[in-house]
Amino acid sequence: MLTLLRARLFHTPKNPFTEAGALEAFSDGALVIDGERIVAVGDAATLRGRYQSAALAGDPESYLLPGFVDTHVHYPQVRVIGAMGLTLLDWLRERTLPEEARLADLAYARALAARFVRALLRNGTTTALVFGSHFPGAQEALFEEAERVGLRLTSGLVLADRLLRPELHTDPETAYRTCETLISRWHGRSRLRYALTPRFALSCSDALLEVTGALLRAYPDVWFQTHLNESRDEIRTVAELFPWAEDYLATYERFGLVGARSVFAHNVHVREGELRRLAAAGSAVAHCPSSNMFIGSGLFSLRRHLACGVRVALGSDVGGGTGFSLLKEGLMAYQGQMLQPDGVPLGPAHLLYLATRAGALALGQEALGDLSPGRQADLVLLKPPPGSTLEEVLRHSPSPEASLGALFTLAREESVRDVWVAGVSLRAHLAGGER
Repeated sequence: MLTLLRARLFHTPKNPFTEAGALEAFSDGALVIDGERIVAVGDAATLRGRYQSAALAGDPESYLLPGFVDTHVHYPQVRVIGAMGLTLLDWLRERTLPEEARLADLAYARALAARFVRALLRNGTTTALVFGSHFPGAQEALFEEAERVGLRLTSGLVLADRLLRPELHTDPETAYRTCETLISRWHGRSRLRYALTPRFALSCSDALLEVTGALLRAYPDVWFQTHLNESRDEIRTVAELFPWAEDYLATYERFGLVGARSVFAHNVHVREGELRRLAAAGSAVAHCPSSNMFIGSGLFSLRRHLACGVRVALGSDVGGGTGFSLLKEGLMAYQGQMLQPDGVPLGPAHLLYLATRAGALALGQEALGDLSPGRQADLVLLKPPPGSTLEEVLRHSPSPEASLGALFTLAREESVRDVWVAGVSLRAHLAGGER
């Protein structure tokens, strides 16, 4: 059945970092959906004349964007958002790892999984690359909840065998067997995919990274995610643990973990050689601006990444990040670039691209990320709360681009009115809580 969804539309079918006129906007637009896919996008009056049999939906005063793609977020860390006054390694030790240990309790993990999936949807995120849990039962709880709701999720068991809490450790042989079981059960099921997830080189021995590489060779269609070059203290410790490595990236390269299906979070303090090798491998970097600032890790050099041809998308990095909203992450990315002498001037089109199409491409999901015909109908509908500052700003906006800028600056969870994945509204799940 055809559905014509009317709204003010924004998307970036082209890359604004490389092409002019990348932002396509319709002040009175419409999207025609047939099942899971978009079949037409354009002016509302024109499409209503062309698709007269389509069921009508939407709101011409609302704003329709592609669903957001979060390329780095931690499921167990929802309840440590806002832990102030700590840098990365202290933050992990004092706040985050004790909370992650609580997921050994399966009832706790299931309740948290429901909260986590709901929080993604309430912020317009329809696709996410997620750091899972150290505990297999908790990891399965996340997959189960994402499948129940219909979220697109790529995730995996977090692996570590040193320098964390003992209950979060696993040995390489157990890690291999457990990951194999999870891959066979969940990879490619519904809208789920598996990502091999060593926490970071600091918490992984050579043997555990070797096992991860063996799994990646045995299952070449799964994904790989980890952290890279987040803080200076972390980098110094990794150098001590891997004296044979020329730099941080080399600790992953030796074991075959750097490729086109690899996503590295942060990469704040990166060397030029690492950038060149990331680009040559086709790997992507998840830029997490609010986390980088909140934990004090540093400011991200977007210009250097772009100059070397490294693919970059946005991640919320909950709970080092300060919330699930990729609109907020876009604003923080804008502000971070404004503060740097070599910062890249970002406009609304850049922010939308980073939050949508760039993330889809980083995750190898070509059918997502913009509103072009043929794409999957993954959408977020925004509308300012009555009487809000956002409503006032949008009412007096001089242009569609200015309106999009206002959405990134002011719109948050309370402005998300509906979310679609594969043409199906998930509005009913936005208000759901723990089960």
